[in-house]
Amino acid sequence: MAILNIEAFLIAITILTLTPGLDTALVIRNTTRSGVKDGAITSLGVCLGLFVHATFSAIGISAILLQSADLFQMIKFVGAAYLIWLGLSSIYGVVKGNAGFQVEGIVHSNLSVKRSLREGFLSNVLNPKTAVFYLAFLPQFIDPEGSAFAQSMLMASIHFIIAMIWQCGISGAVNSAKQLFKSPSVIGWMEGVTGAVLITLGIKLMLEDAPTPA
Repeated sequence: MAILNIEAFLIAITILTLTPGLDTALVIRNTTRSGVKDGAITSLGVCLGLFVHATFSAIGISAILLQSADLFQMIKFVGAAYLIWLGLSSIYGVVKGNAGFQVEGIVHSNLSVKRSLREGFLSNVLNPKTAVFYLAFLPQFIDPEGSAFAQSMLMASIHFIIAMIWQCGISGAVNSAKQLFKSPSVIGWMEGVTGAVLITLGIKLMLEDAPTPA
């Protein structure tokens, strides 16, 4: 089982994970609510949600592969175009000064494992941007000759590990670093870099020829 363009996948998914978003904001908020454990459990919930998106993505990819190799290539082209659009949107947000997110005020409360896990999981699963991104992103790296489901689960597992390390790291350092993550200049810089990477990857994937199903 091989993932196509594994280097590009690792670079893209790592940078996207490092870019602050709704999931990161939730981890930070819950860490300030009742400590590092709350943040880590929230992160676990968020990352478990990735497998839900990967499953639906794999089902869609498998159905497409059964229908037509040309249709699969068209979906890949649309997905690459979507990556470029995401990159342009990120850069546009930086130019307009709309990058980043707002961290809510600190409210201390007791830790509830079920609550934190549920909040993280639902935040990810019910985020339509994550669902659409997985549907557009994963097909770029699927080898049509292999199992779409197995490859999707592998990529979700890689994303799971990277996201858990990053978000738990944020949770552990949030008390000293919270001002950094609220800085518009830092958020803008991260958004700009992510946008440029997405545009580059989208163009690269759009121009290259991918193998067709046997």
